[in-house]
Amino acid sequence: MFYLISFIFAIIIFMKKRRFLYQLILLLLVSFFIRCKTESKQKVVEKQSKPTSKNKKVVKIDKPFDSINHNNAVDFLIAYGKEHKSNKVKFKTRLGSFTVLLYDDTPLHRANFIFLARVGYFNTTCFHRVDENFIVQGGNSENGQTLGFRNKYENYTIPPEFRKHHKHKYGALAAARDWENNISKKSTPFEFYFIQSKNGAHHLDGLHTVFGEIISGFDTLDKIAKVRTGRDEWPLEDVFMEVIVLN
Repeated sequence: MFYLISFIFAIIIFMKKRRFLYQLILLLLVSFFIRCKTESKQKVVEKQSKPTSKNKKVVKIDKPFDSINHNNAVDFLIAYGKEHKSNKVKFKTRLGSFTVLLYDDTPLHRANFIFLARVGYFNTTCFHRVDENFIVQGGNSENGQTLGFRNKYENYTIPPEFRKHHKHKYGALAAARDWENNISKKSTPFEFYFIQSKNGAHHLDGLHTVFGEIISGFDTLDKIAKVRTGRDEWPLEDVFMEVIVLN
């Protein structure tokens, strides 16, 4: 570039006396510089228009909020419990209502109960086993929706959370579990029972996780315990429930 410009200026000096040639060369020189400047601008614009990583659209794929299953149950419940601190629920039945406190020191069972209450599982169930002066058990039904929930969540289980100071006293809430092929005493997430015996059922201490207790409405529990049942202890007239998270 330097040599070309020097050559052109030499010609200009040489051809100084020839006005026409001098003007022509000057015109060519100006045109040359304008063209170079235009090409330089175009290159700069092209570089700026290229997409960068900052401009790329990031697509975030979120898992469903109820994506719990038998493989991730513990991790799911730990995370769910941290986000949902609720520890009180209200049971509504055709025989009355009662309120339950869920223990904070049984975090997996508390989180599980709140989760299933919020997704509406318990509202598809009833108290399906009633043994007066012993227990009132709920969390199951002949409703197809109940089975649908269980299949969706792959019938996961919960590790036991035994606490010596949580006993099977009157009004205690505990988790049901399978007794066969269950050495670790894992709880079923779907079924639970209340102790209806005024003397408690302390032979179950250390065998089932106690994770809550009734704090008001004991009369409703006693009314449920008095309903007529068949040989399988299933009430002849279903006692369905609605579980509402209070806080």
